[in-house]
Amino acid sequence: MVLGGPLFQLLRRTHVSGDALELLHRRILVIVLITWLPLLLFSELWGHGRGGTGSIPFLHDLEAQVRLLVALPVLIAAELVVHLRIRPVVGRFVERGIVIPEERQKFHAAVDSALRVRNSVVVEVGLVILVWTVGHWLWRSQIALDTTSWYATLEGGIWQFTPAGYWYAFFSIPIFQFILLRWYLRLFIWFRF
Repeated sequence: MVLGGPLFQLLRRTHVSGDALELLHRRILVIVLITWLPLLLFSELWGHGRGGTGSIPFLHDLEAQVRLLVALPVLIAAELVVHLRIRPVVGRFVERGIVIPEERQKFHAAVDSALRVRNSVVVEVGLVILVWTVGHWLWRSQIALDTTSWYATLEGGIWQFTPAGYWYAFFSIPIFQFILLRWYLRLFIWFRF
């Protein structure tokens, strides 16, 4: 369910993950360094970190803090938990006779089908495209605040992103949405399997 796909291969090549999802702390640290730390730095440099011109400073935006410092690391950590628990469960289908010998070929075909979907470059690229199009539109139109904040100011009904806001809108939020959609995909794969 977890060990595979283009993102997993990229993490292995960059030594952020091992072959069996080792180096969990490294993955969490890297994701926080990419998604949260630039926001803190940009917000502080432009005076939106702890106060200043924005009505909601970065460090007081509970939604952003929880999303990037709690939810995202939990989604990353859950990969290891799911990997350690699901892999033996699949083997037990055969061991405990849930899959009868006459149906083992179909069972192995279902496993192979699930692995093909999990490893699909097309599926993960589709998720990336979905995140940077529909996900970005959905965030801007439905989730983002309608008031001046650390990431944007409203001027004449038009949003003007701050430097931190550009990073948040085009890197941090899409990374979070991509990781979340990968989990929905995994749930779909497990349900289909």
